[in-house]
Amino acid sequence: MARMYRTLPYQGAKDLRQVSEVVNNAMLGKINCSGQVTLTNGGTSTTLTDERLGYESCVFLSPTTANASVMNPYISAKANGSCTISHTASSNADLIFDYIIIG
Repeated sequence: MARMYRTLPYQGAKDLRQVSEVVNNAMLGKINCSGQVTLTNGGTSTTLTDERLGYESCVFLSPTTANASVMNPYISAKANGSCTISHTASSNADLIFDYIIIG
């Protein structure tokens, strides 16, 4: 699930209020690079699908539950629009991570 904030059209904003909102949100850290993923329980890999991902992207994972914190996840493959997260197997269902994508 991606978190999305307002963006500006490439041809420019229609009014300064839109520009102000986007710039102020960016200065507060509200940029379109984050989301949340739940790892597959019982398996050793999970596919993260996000249109912002590319071959050169850096993906950073942050566990949000105690069970997720012991999963040892790493990005084992990248493609345009997705990546594979490899991890240890677990039968827990609350294997939730926040993520950010840079690049």
